[in-house]
Amino acid sequence: MEASTTIKQMLAGNQIFVPAYQRAYTWDTELEKSNLPKQINTFLSDLEDYNRSTTKSRYYFGHFLFEEKSENKFGVIDGQQRLTTIVIFLSALFNKILQVRPLSEKEEETYEDIIKRKSTYRFETVDYDKQLFKDYVIDQIKKDKNGLETESARRIVIAFDFFNLHLADKDESYLIKMLDTVQNASCTTHPVKDESEAIQMFIFQNNRGKKPSNLEIIKAQFMFNVHLYGGEEKESLIEEIKNRFEKIYKSISSIEYRINEDDVLVYTLRVHFNSLWETNAVDKINKLLTDENPIPFIKSFTQSLAISFEHLTSFFGKDERENIEIHSLVTLGGIGIAMPFIIKAYKFGLPLNQINQLCQKLESMVLRHRLIGTRADITSRLNDVYQKFTEDNLTIKPIIDRIEWMKNVDSDSWWWAYWNNRELERALQGGINHLTAKFLLWKYENYLESQGKSGYSPTRFDKIISPELEHIAPQTENPEAGYDTYDEEFINQYINCLGNYLLLSKSHNCSVGNKPFAEKRASYTYLRQQREIQEMTKDNPTWTRDLIQKRKEKIIQFLVKNV
Repeated sequence: MEASTTIKQMLAGNQIFVPAYQRAYTWDTELEKSNLPKQINTFLSDLEDYNRSTTKSRYYFGHFLFEEKSENKFGVIDGQQRLTTIVIFLSALFNKILQVRPLSEKEEETYEDIIKRKSTYRFETVDYDKQLFKDYVIDQIKKDKNGLETESARRIVIAFDFFNLHLADKDESYLIKMLDTVQNASCTTHPVKDESEAIQMFIFQNNRGKKPSNLEIIKAQFMFNVHLYGGEEKESLIEEIKNRFEKIYKSISSIEYRINEDDVLVYTLRVHFNSLWETNAVDKINKLLTDENPIPFIKSFTQSLAISFEHLTSFFGKDERENIEIHSLVTLGGIGIAMPFIIKAYKFGLPLNQINQLCQKLESMVLRHRLIGTRADITSRLNDVYQKFTEDNLTIKPIIDRIEWMKNVDSDSWWWAYWNNRELERALQGGINHLTAKFLLWKYENYLESQGKSGYSPTRFDKIISPELEHIAPQTENPEAGYDTYDEEFINQYINCLGNYLLLSKSHNCSVGNKPFAEKRASYTYLRQQREIQEMTKDNPTWTRDLIQKRKEKIIQFLVKNV
């Protein structure tokens, strides 16, 4: 490879691949117009802006860092997101040209240089997305979107479809100019044979696209330190780290839309060092890497990372789908304080019924902490029971007992009483964040549905179609519409409270809007809490402050007892 080259020359005659220990495709596509365009949209708009300009200089695609594996075979260490997108775009471009006319001899040659020559693919992504990339993007023999196992595969498909859609109405001159711009775009390359040099360069290099995550930086630092201090075991240790990160990145592709990888890094730190106080993963790990022999830590922590991601794949996957307690905790969100407990429970092999019980109690603590809004530190109240939860002491009883005690402790025990039932009841009296209110009303809905029923199966939150929060008495007064008088007390104390909130689907909420109460009431036929409103007003179809107060007290009574 030449240090200063073009995209066509960089790809021609070479086979470039994404090593298995690298992350998969992460660039997103915004299919609709947005004030914050995603990377794919920016990629395309930058090209179009260049083609509209009068500049005579070549378009520049940046710097690419490669590890040379053998003659004409290179693993891309940095720049793979851009390179993957370039190949996806070129594939869509050739696809559109072929719809207009056959390729010219020169275009055939270009296709073979930068996309595929016979059975040789010029670029391949990570192993677990490689066949999808070939079938959907390059060969286009897969037309459906079924069987997409990873989030990265979904992104690849969306990007290719986005480019195809954008090119659908473009004329031949646009297509030829775009092909010329991309294939002749300039770039710089740095192929190295020494993997440690490539890794070291990756750590410090700053390219376009997404900045490296903390997890990527830690991975690179681990591999670099193994190169420095691995001794006779260096090759086997590097292979071990690569294999573990291959599994980690595959897990990330499955769960990244549910949890941030850098958060998992911190949770793993808390599990590994058995302390909820661990926060800055990069600083902590950097200090440990200055030890005389960092290899034992690198091995053990990489294993801990792989275990965390493996268990979280189960937690956010099959277990969340099949267990309402896990689904409820995940639906609540903002559950960082709970995750180290969960990872430990999986790591120690606790049965699912105990994990479900743990999720219920942790949800209660997270929800109370959010609703009450105290600045009191919850970590210091839970850290000791967390630390005692070990492989030698597998019972979750001390954790559950602590949470129950914190919920019921007398207010005189001020250091512990911030989250007790009295504080919860006080917090539920006024306005509540709408996302949290939807969650609380979903819990209330399942409570109403379960009354008088044996063997009742709770309804999952994601079974409610686009749930939204409805103000029964609307925020904007509708005169003579069956609501109480909109005086200062009613507006300040009753409009924004649990008693006046109702869970509706988005379409239902849009349809009722600011209508008179009688019309709203007639439409309240779906969820059990909607029918509750009908029952409360059957003798007098007017939604008053007394009814709002009565309903609020009933909801609060349920929540204090069950949250």
